[in-house]
Amino acid sequence: MYTDSHCHLNFPELLSQLPAIRQAMAQAQVDRALCICTTLEEFEGVHALATAHDNFWSTVGVHPDNEGVQEPTVQDLLTRAALPRVVAIGETGLDYYGMEDRKGGRSIADLEWQRDRFRNHIRAARTCAKPLVIHTRSASDDTLAILREEGEDGAGNIAGGVFHCFTESMQVARAALDLGYYLSFSGIVTFKTAQELRDVVAYVPLDRTLIETDSPYLAPVPHRGKTNSPAYVPYVAQQVAQTKGIAVEEVAEATSRNFETLFKGVTA
Repeated sequence: MYTDSHCHLNFPELLSQLPAIRQAMAQAQVDRALCICTTLEEFEGVHALATAHDNFWSTVGVHPDNEGVQEPTVQDLLTRAALPRVVAIGETGLDYYGMEDRKGGRSIADLEWQRDRFRNHIRAARTCAKPLVIHTRSASDDTLAILREEGEDGAGNIAGGVFHCFTESMQVARAALDLGYYLSFSGIVTFKTAQELRDVVAYVPLDRTLIETDSPYLAPVPHRGKTNSPAYVPYVAQQVAQTKGIAVEEVAEATSRNFETLFKGVTA
């Protein structure tokens, strides 16, 4: 019934509990999950989850915030993307959040390595015609500009993809939709302080909407503050349904169908 389009089941706090998580998913009618890669070093473990379980798939990519890791070439990404059950390129994108505290006072100009890395992911995705899983935080203008510069402009799309864990403005949502991308919403939509984001949820067409947990992070209400799990994605669906004034079953069906449309090669 439900599909978690973005989770990190290879992270230790989830991997150590995988049998219990899978049982909880079944009980919550969460049929499928996409396991997201954030470094090349972890790819083997992420991919192993997908090959070991017929309702898991994987991506290949290097998160924009990860430094001191193997820098991906286009060929590095393409080689791994060609493996069975790898259905997307990412998590990739740009993250300028907390320039003073998290990035040692560096300027946006100092983060050219992030932009170069993002371009490599886009070029790999366009070469293999697999979608991008995009992370953007405090960097939406550059994220959108680079997509356009690399040909993902809504008219020349080869890759397409999704802006995961969307928390940006209505203006950014419109721009992402204009580029032909999906938007995915996480447990943040259930937070009391997230009314502006719920306004975005109401605006985004259901046929361009995905749901996710981003577990182990961002557990939805009523589990906020706890370790998140794919079994909690129904809470996201319930909030989307409430916001749009439709049945939760309609949200579950549509977002699962969208998952299949975007990530070609996945099955029911």
